[in-house]
Amino acid sequence: MQTADAPDKTADTPAGKEMREGISLLMGDPKKAIVKLSGPMIVAMFLMSTYNIVNAIWVAGLGSDALAAVGFITPLFMVLIGIGSGLGAGAASVISRRIGAKDKAGADNAAVHAILITLIISAVLTIPLILLTGPIVHLFGAGKTAGLAIEYGQVVFLGMALILFTNIGYAILRAEGDAKRAMYVMGASSVLNMILDPLLIYTAGMGIAGAAWGMIISLIMVSAVMLYWFIGKKDTYVAISFGSFSWDKKTARDILGIGIPASTEFLLMAILAIFINSLLVATAGTDAVAIYTAGWRVVFFAIIPLIAIGTSVISVAGAAYGARNYMKIRTAHTFSVTLGIAISLVVSAITFIFAHQIAVIFTYSADSAHLAPEIAAFLATMCLFYPFVPPGIMSGSIFQATGKGMTSLVITVLRNLVFIAVFTYLFGIVLGFGEHGVWWGIVAGDIMGGTVAYIWARTYISRLIRNQ
Repeated sequence: MQTADAPDKTADTPAGKEMREGISLLMGDPKKAIVKLSGPMIVAMFLMSTYNIVNAIWVAGLGSDALAAVGFITPLFMVLIGIGSGLGAGAASVISRRIGAKDKAGADNAAVHAILITLIISAVLTIPLILLTGPIVHLFGAGKTAGLAIEYGQVVFLGMALILFTNIGYAILRAEGDAKRAMYVMGASSVLNMILDPLLIYTAGMGIAGAAWGMIISLIMVSAVMLYWFIGKKDTYVAISFGSFSWDKKTARDILGIGIPASTEFLLMAILAIFINSLLVATAGTDAVAIYTAGWRVVFFAIIPLIAIGTSVISVAGAAYGARNYMKIRTAHTFSVTLGIAISLVVSAITFIFAHQIAVIFTYSADSAHLAPEIAAFLATMCLFYPFVPPGIMSGSIFQATGKGMTSLVITVLRNLVFIAVFTYLFGIVLGFGEHGVWWGIVAGDIMGGTVAYIWARTYISRLIRNQ
């Protein structure tokens, strides 16, 4: 078996030095590893979320119907992102565990498995999604915005293979401790997207479809760069070699054992978004969906540091689990939750104080100006659950890192389909608080979900240490 300590032709090169540093980082102090891995990811994800907000701003210039149309496609887009992120989590977990166990050949093989799985899924789902975009958005209640939603959605679904592959590429880089290069390509993609959006939407006259094409072009660029690193330059620790690849049911099962539950978590979030959209339409019309769509982009922007930290925890805790060093898993969990809460308290205060100013960004056109007060109210409400997000995210990452994908899925089911769904329906419909009741239901459900996840993870980690 080839081990992580095995010599290779890049060992004495700058690239080889970076490889060794990445592996040493994973196997060293969990606190230092989380900070160093999450830092570049925070930068990259901020750039990606900045693109999402800029995209919403440019789309908002087309009117509230266009913004609502994007909102009706968002649940389906979340499914694609969920599949990519889920498989990425599975790949990162398996690769990092094998690196922790000093099984480099196994890590290489797992990476190729992950890529092949994404190609198979893309081949099966792309055409059906494109053909069924119309019926799906009508089912979601898009109404008068259906035409715009179809125009936008079909282009998005065309890029499914790119969406999935780039997520796997990012996961491979993170799993070997190379978060910087993941940051470079993610950041470059976002910047290119921000440049292309106004050119395609307005200058080229493509309208809402231009926003989707901007994403496709940027993903092509990112995919080309990562393929060059993996196959052309060959300067990553994990080697992508189809020539030495051998199909292994256990490897595929391990990746899918994390990937399917993690992807299902995003599917549940998409189902929840559809459910919330239907409640908002029932209580306040399609404008409420536009408010929720714009406001949620800001919420996502606010919790980016927490998602980045959670992503780094998968690699760090996975390597510790592979090395059977369970105390490091406890350290990683405690530190990541504490760091996340500290960050979220600051971000929550900033969001609350500047809610009105942020809302203006999305309502600069005459067609969307009337949404400003409600977007501000939405932001002032949502920021209250930010401090309860870290316990949920970090706990889910621990379960994914240790191969307990189903446990992470159960926690998501409890949060989304039990706590949030019940509270939003109770506050919005049963108690008659309408649109604002739906918002408060989201807050209450997230608080409950984060608390349950944290208690569950601490119990699991204590059991690991006790049985070691």
